[in-house]
Amino acid sequence: MGLQARVRELLLPPARLLVRLGVTADSLTVVGLLLNVGVAATIAAGWFPASGGLLLFASAFDLLDGAVARASGRSTLFGAFLDSTLDRYAEAVVFIGLVVWFNGQGALRAELLTVVALVGSLMVSYTRARAEGLGLHGEVGLLARPARIVLLATGLILAGVPALAWTLEASVGALAILTHLTTAQRGWHVWRQTHP
Repeated sequence: MGLQARVRELLLPPARLLVRLGVTADSLTVVGLLLNVGVAATIAAGWFPASGGLLLFASAFDLLDGAVARASGRSTLFGAFLDSTLDRYAEAVVFIGLVVWFNGQGALRAELLTVVALVGSLMVSYTRARAEGLGLHGEVGLLARPARIVLLATGLILAGVPALAWTLEASVGALAILTHLTTAQRGWHVWRQTHP
């Protein structure tokens, strides 16, 4: 059993409970976005490591909304569209919180790295969506969204330790490089599918 299948299996009991409580997948998607707005605010305020923990908590909703949709048997095309769209907003708003924090610290290099990481993160998601829209497989590469979240959350949590404050910029720098590398990997993967 692969990792994705194991995660789906683990999420099934809480998803079934949420369905019994009348919680819908779309409502979880919206709550996830709102929580990520809160994450951005805590980052902008410099609340480390709390912002890292909140990021992990908010990101759990990204996993649960799909699980609830499957458990309820009410997966819809609009729900999938809403999930993908709000996930991009959620991701972007967290990076905006980082830009605000770094700007307040006068850390221009870190601000620029954050913008590059934001563009890369959106491109990773876009390349997958575009490939799948063309009927191709696009989910490959180093840094899918869960890995991006873990990397950033780690930097946010460690930034709460004064001696490790540098890890926040380091994690953003890693995101700036690895997201674009992942985008290139997906582009190569699509090219190989279209040039057998």
